[in-house]
Amino acid sequence: MATGVSMLHELTSSEMAEQERKSWIRRRIEHGLRRGFQHAYETVKVDPRKFLLQLRAAYGVPINTFEGIYSVDVGVLDDLANRVIHSGMKLAAAEGAGLGFGGILTIVPDLSILAGITLRTIQKLSLIYGFEYNTDEETAELWIAAASAAGVDISREILEKEVVNRFVPKVIQQIAAQASKEVVEKWAGRLIPIASSAIGAGLNYYFVRAWGHRAQAHFRQKHLELRGRMDATGEALASVSNPARPLS
Repeated sequence: MATGVSMLHELTSSEMAEQERKSWIRRRIEHGLRRGFQHAYETVKVDPRKFLLQLRAAYGVPINTFEGIYSVDVGVLDDLANRVIHSGMKLAAAEGAGLGFGGILTIVPDLSILAGITLRTIQKLSLIYGFEYNTDEETAELWIAAASAAGVDISREILEKEVVNRFVPKVIQQIAAQASKEVVEKWAGRLIPIASSAIGAGLNYYFVRAWGHRAQAHFRQKHLELRGRMDATGEALASVSNPARPLS
């Protein structure tokens, strides 16, 4: 009986130690992501004009402005989005492999860089589906998409009541908290140096893939909704300009 109690005590102590370790790792992950996304918000931005030129020159998309996106076949946009996500995944994997050799010591700088790669991927997806981020409102919408990719539901009321400089840090905090919860189990493997290089590459790869596809779904839905309204408006204007001739 005493042996059983002793084993139970050891198991409980072991579980508590494991929970404490995961809690510590989660705090590190949350801090790294929060700092990374905040830094990315302040410094990392895909230039819409340059990206438009890239869409035309490298991908052959026949548009001169982002308004022209709405005349491009949605299947073409989806293909471009998948290519952008895949490119971000490869970049994140390479970065994760390089910093992964340090194990837990490089988690925070690794996540800061990963946040930048993820945000740039989301920005490109936003532009592919025709949404720029030149104004405060557009910037806020971009972060709502980032929150959606992280699995965080941002209330529209918060956006309406907050200016963007106060709104974005609050969103970043929620994103970091949710993301750290999502990845803490997987990132625990990075406590093992050397082996963590391969683990870091794989985790970063799938992190960008998951977030990229969630953000794509967000922008794609908004694109289709706006395209539908534009088509309906165009049909209404056409019917007014060319009314049907009455039957004689």
